[in-house]
Amino acid sequence: MFRFKNNVRIVAFLIALIAVFFFFSFRLPFYIHQPGHADPLDPVVAVDDGYDSEGEMYLVTIQGGRATPFTYLMAQLREYYDVLPLNEVLPEDMTDEEYRQLQLMMMENSQEASKVVAYEASDQSIDIEYNGVYVVSVVEDMPADGVLQSGDKVIEIDGEKIEEADNLISLVTSKSPGDTVNLTIDREGETHTEEITLEAMDALDGQPGIGIQLVTNREVNVSPELNFSSGDIGGPSAGLMFSLEIYDQLTSEDLTKGHQIAGTGEIDYHGNVGRIGGVDKKIIAADNAGCEIFFAPNEGDREGSNFEVAKQTAEDIGSDMEVVPVDTFTDALEYLEGL
Repeated sequence: MFRFKNNVRIVAFLIALIAVFFFFSFRLPFYIHQPGHADPLDPVVAVDDGYDSEGEMYLVTIQGGRATPFTYLMAQLREYYDVLPLNEVLPEDMTDEEYRQLQLMMMENSQEASKVVAYEASDQSIDIEYNGVYVVSVVEDMPADGVLQSGDKVIEIDGEKIEEADNLISLVTSKSPGDTVNLTIDREGETHTEEITLEAMDALDGQPGIGIQLVTNREVNVSPELNFSSGDIGGPSAGLMFSLEIYDQLTSEDLTKGHQIAGTGEIDYHGNVGRIGGVDKKIIAADNAGCEIFFAPNEGDREGSNFEVAKQTAEDIGSDMEVVPVDTFTDALEYLEGL
């Protein structure tokens, strides 16, 4: 009898152990987005012999990760926690590690664009060398599937040389669904020509596309030198704040004027500020850090813009932050110069 009771206890303990492991570790087919942190950009961005400021610029993040039963349950009970089906976050057949690498690549591109914008705006020395456009990934069941591969370098499209991803996108979207294009690519040192028929893409609001993600390989040389230390932070949404921090360090005027300034927005090489995801969570992170000003993409006054969501969230949580709409780097710069 004693041995039987002992065995029952052991089995019960093992069942409980397995249940605890499942509750906290089993990965569900969902992704959770939640408010992250607001971190000063001074330790992240360093211009050689750059100027100091009395205030701070902040990079604002959201936290994201695969759901477990525990985190799924907690997310249902908390405001501003989003539970998303995995296929809305990860492209099909992409692993978590591949997604992480893609986010880091987007961060690098964001840093490069912000560098170009800030150095050109401050009339500093900058030289850009274009080294081609590369395929990052191919969307399954889209026209490029089985034709192009990750790592292919796109040289020409219909005989026109491609230097930037925007060149390719403009050429493709100027055509119609059903048209064919001829792409000249370099694959592992060998040149190939591939014909692809364009399809209407939901992600492009019905415009024609071929179903690939692209990155422009540029070499940007600047003086004074600039270094980034962003660690494992990924994604493109820090572009605006990077550009403002770089500009602030390059110029003698203190843009911050002693204020704590946060914001978000993807930035392109022309200084345009684009929409990002999770702006409500970033408002919470900035407010928790005591920020006074928050820049949000205005999207040309579009209904439901990042700015509208950010302003509403700030009101809902009782924040005193000033939420400022911006469409370009210049909008943010002029606001700070007028403080």
